[in-house]
Amino acid sequence: MTKTSPFNDSGVLVTGGTSGLGAEAARAFAALGAHVVVAGRSAGKGAAVASQIGGRFAATDVTDEEQVRAAVALAAQAPRGLRAVVSAAGSATVAKTLGRSGPHPVDTFRAQLETNLVGAFNVLRLGAAAMDANEPDPDGGRGVVVLTSSVAGYEGQMGQVAYAAAKGGINSMVLPAARDLSRHGIRVLGVAPGVFDTPFMDILSAEAKAGIGASVPFPNRLGKPSEYADLVVALASNPMVNGEVVRLDGALRLGLK
Repeated sequence: MTKTSPFNDSGVLVTGGTSGLGAEAARAFAALGAHVVVAGRSAGKGAAVASQIGGRFAATDVTDEEQVRAAVALAAQAPRGLRAVVSAAGSATVAKTLGRSGPHPVDTFRAQLETNLVGAFNVLRLGAAAMDANEPDPDGGRGVVVLTSSVAGYEGQMGQVAYAAAKGGINSMVLPAARDLSRHGIRVLGVAPGVFDTPFMDILSAEAKAGIGASVPFPNRLGKPSEYADLVVALASNPMVNGEVVRLDGALRLGLK
């Protein structure tokens, strides 16, 4: 007997769903019968992904409360309400604490925290508020939020002080958020990817990509976005996984630079 997906006829919101890791997560949930809202800043890419999977696109900057509210409300229109949120939007910058041109620009540091950390929290809190209206499942569950961190949140390299601070904040946010939301039947999880073959890597040559992939102990390559999506779906589908950040890195530990 085929087991029915817990996300069939459920709303799923994926921020950063216009490309890379987020787009693959959107595809994976759509394949399970979910009503997926692809949220992001690129209307062209987002609409294309949404069209491919039979979902809907919502123009969304995760730092904009009203835009996130609108995307959440759109996903909550699904027959079973909003049952899963995947926060995969983010950006990266490189600057040393003290470089040749002087100290790290504080505006750049703030911008990384605003997009990567405050943006993730914005999606978490507003998604949870919508899930609270859901009818509980037999375990009392109403939904799950999966935040995307990075291995840089554990071992930030030179030049990653702002990015590492933001991703480390996500790692630290998962457990207390899961505890806060436990009485509402809402789980909170994190995934910390290592080096993945996403559009962030497209500025590099094939040779450079291969060199980065060679730093991964095993498998000795860059991660595939589909592998991230598979883990997100597995974690979201297992009701006993809660308050945990899972590394997805092939045993990689970042070095100095």
